[in-house]
Amino acid sequence: MNRYRIVHVTEFRYDGPVSESYNEVRLRPRQDEEQTCVSFRLETVPGSRPTSYVDAAGNWVHRFNVLAEHRRLRVVANSEVLVHVPRALPAVGASLAGLDGLADELDEYFDLLAPTVYTPHVPELRSLVDEIERQCDGTAAGFARRAVVEIRRRFRYEKGATHVQSSIEDVLGTGAGVCQDFAHLLLAVLRMRGLPARYVSGYLAPGGVGVDGGAVEEVSGGQASHAWAEVYVPEAGWIGLDPTLGREVCPRHVRVAYGRDYGDAAPVRGVYKGHAGQRLSVDVRVRPALDSDGWEHLRETAAGPVGEPRGEEPPQQQQQQQQ
Repeated sequence: MNRYRIVHVTEFRYDGPVSESYNEVRLRPRQDEEQTCVSFRLETVPGSRPTSYVDAAGNWVHRFNVLAEHRRLRVVANSEVLVHVPRALPAVGASLAGLDGLADELDEYFDLLAPTVYTPHVPELRSLVDEIERQCDGTAAGFARRAVVEIRRRFRYEKGATHVQSSIEDVLGTGAGVCQDFAHLLLAVLRMRGLPARYVSGYLAPGGVGVDGGAVEEVSGGQASHAWAEVYVPEAGWIGLDPTLGREVCPRHVRVAYGRDYGDAAPVRGVYKGHAGQRLSVDVRVRPALDSDGWEHLRETAAGPVGEPRGEEPPQQQQQQQQ
């Protein structure tokens, strides 16, 4: 079991006065048998009175409004969470050939099998799906395991190669993207082969010295807001897979929100009134409760501003890409 304290700061700076800002955030870690949200607090500057509800996917959603004129909006989410060892892919299990016979069981997840704007089932992806099936052991778990490895091998991590609205067609064209894009790719591959899959928004806590894959995480935004996928494997349940790292998830993955794609699970989304351009910065700090010597240590990332200021007609939209 791992215990973390997380501070997620999102700040929008405007090059002129704006008003009537309406926002919603999905920043509270999920609560289930594999993860416990011990505490959560949301604060904004300018101040507001957030309201909350649980959406259809079981995510906590907080809404807040800032109606008066302002030139900066700062959103601070403080969380403490316990993460247990996640479920692993089974060594054996249901075969790919037998998926058709499980139609009644899988039909419950129809929305997680269908294409979306971010995850269209484009013809260009069919060859990748077929290649993964040829390389795997013929089981649903084996296909999922091979898919996450193959996406990591074929596509390179590159900040700025895509934007928050990019679909998998953009990634297929450039061969590069960030964790949000790789999660979408994996979702499309799994769904095209008949396996329900869902998008996961969350965090990847920093590993210790010598942790396998540490070099990968340095260039993969592993200490910031992160994204991956979960696949439903018959007889095994939901299993987390991280295509950015090319492996299954571990107790350092903190889950915040589920969705069909990024659009259902965006950490921060909002609109405002005004002609001012905006500049976004995100800072995520993850504090493990105790290290092996009983001390607390703070590992942090101070992400630079994302994107360039832009001026458009009101209402303006604001949201962040998961790196």
